[in-house]
Formats: sequence, C-alpha cells, structure tokens
Amino acid sequence: MVRLVSMFTERLSDVYEHRGLLWILVVRNIKIRYKRSVLGFFWSLLNPLFFIAVYSTFLKLLSVKFRTDDPLYLPMLVIGIFVWQFMALCLGDSLYAVVGNSSLVKKAAFPRVILPISMVLANLLNFLLSLIILIGYLLIIDADFSRLYLLPLLVLTQCALCLGLSLIISALNVFFRDIEHLLGVLLLAWFFLTPIIYPFANIPDEYQRLSFLNPMTGIVTAYRMVFLTTDIMAPRLATMSMGIAWITCIVGLIVFEWLQPRFGEEL
Repeated sequence: MVRLVSMFTERLSDVYEHRGLLWILVVRNIKIRYKRSVLGFFWSLLNPLFFIAVYSTFLKLLSVKFRTDDPLYLPMLVIGIFVWQFMALCLGDSLYAVVGNSSLVKKAAFPRVILPISMVLANLLNFLLSLIILIGYLLIIDADFSRLYLLPLLVLTQCALCLGLSLIISALNVFFRDIEHLLGVLLLAWFFLTPIIYPFANIPDEYQRLSFLNPMTGIVTAYRMVFLTTDIMAPRLATMSMGIAWITCIVGLIVFEWLQPRFGEEL
C-alpha cells in the first residue's frame, strides 16, 4: 500500500512538473480534431445543439412510443447520450495516445502517463462545453437544479473512470493492435447494457444487482438525478460507481507503469 501511494504521488508530481507539456498536448489534440474545419472549436458548441434538435424532431415526427409519453424521456435521453459520448470519445482517442506519439515516446524523456491524460483532458473540455449547452436546454424545460452542487463530483468520478480505462487501453494497444478492432464492439455492447435509452427502473429486477457492477449505470443515473428526478436507487448506484471508478483509475496507473518501460521496444 505504501508503495502504491508513493507511485501515485510520484506520478502526480511528474505531471505537475510537466504541466506545460501537458497543456501543449491538450491544445494539439483539440487542434487535430478540428483541423481544416471552418468553424473549428465552435463545433464543440454546435454539435450538442444539433444533437438536441435532431432528437427532439425525430421523437415528435415519428411518435416513437418508447416511453415518449413521459415528458422527461427526451431530457433523460439527451443526458445519457452526452455522458456516454464523453466516455466513448476518451476511450476511442486513448487507442492512439501512445501509438500515435511513437516518435515522441522514443526520443523525448517525459512521463508517458501524460499522453493518455492529455487525451482525457481534451475531451473533458469538449464535455464541459456540452454541459453548458445541456444546462441551457434544461433551463428551457424548467428542470430542477437543486442538486447541481453534485455535478463537479460526478464529472470528477467520470474522469477517474475514463482515465483508468484510457491508461489500460493506451498501454495494451502498443502490444496488441487487435484492441483497435475490439473496442468498437465492446463499446456498442456496453452502450446497450447501460441505461441510456431506457431508465434504470426498466431493468428487470433479477438483473438490477448485476447492473450495479457497471460503473456507467450509476454515473448516468446520477447525472439524471442532478437535473431531473430523484431515483431512490441513484445514491446507491452512484456510490458503487464512484468506488469502481477510482479503483479502475488506480489499476489503470499500475498497468500503465508496468508496461511503459517496454513501449520503446514495441514502437
């Protein structure tokens, strides 16, 4: 335990010392995403607006009957999709956090952990902009903001989960390139196993306990609790997800530290 704490604090110190490089990588990741785009970073604001408009129109025109009689279904769906997109983008980008920076890894001396962290931070900036749009939309529909103070804790918990998984994926992809092909399938399965297009209450009773092991179940449900209605299961789900998220972050750091000395050989 002492060794683990020492490693964790040492890496935090390394990241802080190289915060200038970290910021350069974050900015570079954002620029690459919007390279040769006329509107550039403004797409971070426009995409959420387009998404809300398309889903609102789709549900009204086609009269989808999947709980659309519930006035909270659309905001519930939008919250779930926004939260999921942050996770999916982090994991997708993490595939190339190390592999895509092979020349930097082989030639420069710096803490390699900065590479996946920069990917997560770049996506976090986009997510925070999306949250601004989301909050504006929820203001229009008179959502309840009495639990908004919980939002920073939720974002931090999701960042811990994203970082832990990104560390594992970015490290493993150096040695097993099949990860690139598997990730899309795994994310699709994970999407449908998470209550995004349906509420947690719709999960059959016999599977609800199993769903507790899915950290995104608690995270998505907790985001909905912050803005919409209080689900009696949300606090328990959120607590479980918080524990899993931070354990994942620690495990991710251990895996990354174990594999990173061999990055140069494989790249």
